[in-house]
Amino acid sequence: MTTVVLEAVAEPILVDELSWQDFKAIERLIDRPGIRLSFLNGILEIRKMPGRQHGTVKKRIAALLEIYLELKEFDFTPTGSMTLESEATSVKREADESYELGSDRPYPDLAIEVAVTSGGIDKLEAYKRLTIPEVWIWQDGKLSLFALRAEGYELITQSELLPDLDMELFNRCLNYTKHTEALKEFRRKLREE
Repeated sequence: MTTVVLEAVAEPILVDELSWQDFKAIERLIDRPGIRLSFLNGILEIRKMPGRQHGTVKKRIAALLEIYLELKEFDFTPTGSMTLESEATSVKREADESYELGSDRPYPDLAIEVAVTSGGIDKLEAYKRLTIPEVWIWQDGKLSLFALRAEGYELITQSELLPDLDMELFNRCLNYTKHTEALKEFRRKLREE
C-alpha cells in the first residue's frame, strides 16, 4: 500500500478514468480535514487545503464584497465554500467563497476562487456545468472576472452582476498590506459616492 503525504504536495493529485459512482465511493473514503476533492469529466482532483496566503486573500475579497453588498442594500446570502455538484454533468466543486444575490437559488450567482498553486481540473469548465453566472479568480495578485456565455466563460473587466462596483477601487484595496486599512478605505470611498 502506498501512502501519499499531502504536506509535501504543492500541486494537486489527479486520478482519471473514474465514474461518478467511483468518485462518490472515494469521496467517502477520503473524508479528512485538510483535504479538498473536486471532480470533472471522470477526473478526481485531490488537493491539500490551502495555506495562509490563500486564506488571507479569500477573506479580504469576501470582506470587501460584503461591505459593498451591505452598503448598496443588496439582498444577498454568503454561501462560503458550499459543495456544488451535479451527477448529470459529472462535476463537483467547492468555491473558496460564493454568494447568492437574491434568495432561494439552487446554486450561487457568484463563485470566487483564489489560485495560489496551478494545475488541477478546469475550474471554469466545472462552473460552466453548474451554470454559475459569474466567477472571480484571484491569481498572482490580480483579480480576473468571468461571465458565463452560451459557449463558456468570457473574461470581463466589470462585474455584470454588480455593474456599479468600482473594480479599480476594489483591486486597490484588495492589495493593501493591512487588512483593516483596506476595509476602512473601501468603506470610506463607497460612502463618498
